[in-house]
Amino acid sequence: MSAAETSVPDSRTVKVQEAKTRLSELLREVEEGAEITISRGRTPVARLVPVEPPAPETRRRPLGYIRYKLPVTFFDELPPEEMDAWEGEE
Repeated sequence: MSAAETSVPDSRTVKVQEAKTRLSELLREVEEGAEITISRGRTPVARLVPVEPPAPETRRRPLGYIRYKLPVTFFDELPPEEMDAWEGEE
């Protein structure tokens, strides 16, 4: 295989059957920066593109623990009027 055959093109189109057969290979190409359009016949229907990593300020923080104690009254029975509101009674 020559170097030209192994390079990843920037953009190309494949038919649905080829996409189904070679999905893992196509995804590797996309990870390397390619954009692949999937077409049904001559009609484009989808595009595989690399996912943009989230900006640092929008990344979710890892799960952590905070120091907090539930008040003793947390497990007390609710007053009848509040129970009625939860149960949909008026």
